[in-house]
Amino acid sequence: MHLAFATLALTAVCHVTTAAVAAGGGQQILLGSAFQNDVQFEAVTSAAFPEHQLRLTEPTICDSSVKQYSGYLDITTGKHLFFWFFEARRSPEKAPLTLWLNGGPGCSSMTGLLFELGPCKIADKGHNTTFNPYSWNIHSNMIFLDQPVNVGYSYSDDGSHVDNTLDSAEDVYAFLQLFLKRHPQYAAAPFHLAAESYGGTYAPHMASAIHHHNDELRLARVSLDRTHINLASVILANGITDPYIQMPSVPEYLCEGPYAVLHGADCDAMRDKARSCQRLIGMCYAFDSPFICGPAQEYCMREVFGFPAWKKLGLNGSDVRKKCDPEENGDLCYQEMLWIDAWANIPAVKGALGVPSRHHFQSCNREVGEEFGGRGDGMRNSAALLPELIDAGVRLLVYAGNADMGCNFMGNEAWVSQLPGRYHDEFAASTSEKWTVLTSGRVAGEVRTAGSNGFDAGNVTFVQIYEAGHMAPFDQPEATFDLFTRWIMNLPLTLNKL
Repeated sequence: MHLAFATLALTAVCHVTTAAVAAGGGQQILLGSAFQNDVQFEAVTSAAFPEHQLRLTEPTICDSSVKQYSGYLDITTGKHLFFWFFEARRSPEKAPLTLWLNGGPGCSSMTGLLFELGPCKIADKGHNTTFNPYSWNIHSNMIFLDQPVNVGYSYSDDGSHVDNTLDSAEDVYAFLQLFLKRHPQYAAAPFHLAAESYGGTYAPHMASAIHHHNDELRLARVSLDRTHINLASVILANGITDPYIQMPSVPEYLCEGPYAVLHGADCDAMRDKARSCQRLIGMCYAFDSPFICGPAQEYCMREVFGFPAWKKLGLNGSDVRKKCDPEENGDLCYQEMLWIDAWANIPAVKGALGVPSRHHFQSCNREVGEEFGGRGDGMRNSAALLPELIDAGVRLLVYAGNADMGCNFMGNEAWVSQLPGRYHDEFAASTSEKWTVLTSGRVAGEVRTAGSNGFDAGNVTFVQIYEAGHMAPFDQPEATFDLFTRWIMNLPLTLNKL
């Protein structure tokens, strides 16, 4: 889905051996080196963020052909957020910067890196990785961040969790500030915030925080010792963003979608449950209280996603074309998730990335999900934050694989169609056009857009991806690479020939 700097938790185990003060734009940044768990880190602090420290090392695993950094954002409350950065394979000095987040809540962005769109993909039952020719870091510098705390490689000293998206948004902003202070060559580059699944809830809050902090910088009469983040776009991938609109789409998808699996009385009964769910979400929107939103989320998860006629089919909710065998494929229905857990817990891998040897990686942390769910964090309207950003010039791309049930393309297209703002009327009047992958000539989906006039990728754009599930880059790597590349280069998605 904030702190006074007293004594950083690291100080008990780190010994600062060298230090130098780097001045840039009137700010003081402390660069030093430190050791933890026998790994040498570079430490970065800033007077503007006294409650945060960035420590990083330079791994060479996964894709040794590009510059990499990995490490942690350390927060004085004892939280440590893991990141892994890869330079673009082509012209990194000219490439944009993209932050990728997976959802859950509680699921690691190593899923995106190793299973979907990163420089390497998990292989050989978790013993190795292989080169990904469709990695999104071909044309963009990429950051993969495990957040909130206790997700993936991230951890807290006392095991405590963050249980809401608002708190995590400020930590992500601090991370970006320290990262850009250390790497000022990326500061002026267009910044794209891309998030999948529950990231559709995270990302609007994070983008809103960036936008408002940028306004503070612009209006300040004195230097705030921060960097303006050139927020270019928000990319939401099979996300949950406006549950009031999206939850009723679940029975419509299962009964009327391209892979319909329910019929007759089952559809009528499930629609009744979805209407009750929607009424509860409406109350959550109106009162914004965990005492209302929490029960709403519990009801919707149990009665809609847990609808008996759907559950007894034994299908994969992330891809209804497939059966799910938890004994063979794990709770997440993909063997590759088990492989990621195995690879990420190899001692040599953790050592290379600067991860504490005692820390056990898991792709998804159920406890984090339960904390967020108990507060009903996922029942709030994150879409309401987007019109202000769009009206300020931030572009919005929403895409969805058409085999995903939970965050299905029908619900995503519906909320984008109803999104208020300067492009509402144009988008609502738009019709779907075929989207063709330029390299193969294959029709990969449909696109609707507003603000384009056929000359660019648009300001508000929705894409349905054919034959793809919840994690579309896994199912359609070439097509999603084409989509991402055109989006960050602002090339029209309706351009069907080179």
